[in-house]
Amino acid sequence: MPGGPLPITLAAVSARPRIRVGVVGLGFMGRTQIGAWRAADAAGWPNELVAVCDRAAVLAAGGRDGQGNLETARTSTPLFDRARVRTFEKPEDLLGDAGIDAVSLCTPTPSHVELAIAALAAGKHVIVEKPIAIRSEDAERLSDAALRAKTLCMPAMCVRFWPGWSWLRERVRAGTFGAVRSAVFRRLGTRPGWSNGFYEDYAQSGGALFDLHVHDADFVRWCLGAPARVSTGGSLDHATTIYSIPKGPAHVAAEGGWDHAAGFPFKMAYTVAFEGATADYDSLREPKLLLSRDGKSEAVELETTTGYDGEIRHFADAIAGKADLAATCGQAAALVRMLEAERRSLESGAPAKCA
Repeated sequence: MPGGPLPITLAAVSARPRIRVGVVGLGFMGRTQIGAWRAADAAGWPNELVAVCDRAAVLAAGGRDGQGNLETARTSTPLFDRARVRTFEKPEDLLGDAGIDAVSLCTPTPSHVELAIAALAAGKHVIVEKPIAIRSEDAERLSDAALRAKTLCMPAMCVRFWPGWSWLRERVRAGTFGAVRSAVFRRLGTRPGWSNGFYEDYAQSGGALFDLHVHDADFVRWCLGAPARVSTGGSLDHATTIYSIPKGPAHVAAEGGWDHAAGFPFKMAYTVAFEGATADYDSLREPKLLLSRDGKSEAVELETTTGYDGEIRHFADAIAGKADLAATCGQAAALVRMLEAERRSLESGAPAKCA
């Protein structure tokens, strides 16, 4: 399917140069991306972690993986071998290293745009964590730089590649079960307790609306189409948006919140009613994806990889010229504009037009 994630199979991988990777930021997402690069190499996407950058000396020394929302992101594997991986405390020093081909930018959101533009200027391929910005003017600057660059810049929209979610998009696009009549998405958890207060500072993080709900907002645009207007209620900690999509389903909504009590398990879910079937995904259930039709419900077998694995392998394919980027900075900028509309609706209590 043009523009969509490619199947994660060794058949799609042929002999290619090993990608030399640098990771900037060794918080939860930096550690997660290191694990995904490592798994990709083992699965036949040749790459090598050659450099890391983090201002905290204890992280730069190479500890073990830390906490996160998903159990798949937690391991006891050492992050890297200090004898084989160069360490930097300043991002500009890592970006100036000629021995690096691709950079994973996993720093706090306010630094994404400047660092990504600098990495592109240094001739690196870049995968930058979401959201790329919480202001559309900043996101547009990166989008413009990415269009001019000779290297690639991909926003890390991992849910596009998540087993069960990529399945859904394929079925929607193919019309396998008829048109979509209703689609509801949910992403719930507790506010992250790492990153030294970053998440509590909504001027930097954008709250749950920009940092958590962003995944489902992106998936709605990518899978069902760009909304003309949005109606959002709740707060920056916990919001629900109803999307009005021209020529799209009559009922599309997404709920995202991180205001639950400590111990509440992270959950991502969807229920999508087609004309001929209903698909229901729940990350806390086994089987995660159930398909109901013809009077019965059956499990859908999914790949055992994660969306982090999928995005890194797709990015490696794109670097090798074997795929077009399935997520672009232009799409990420449009997403930020839509989230700004959701925030306006949240503040005003009225529907907001999407730019």
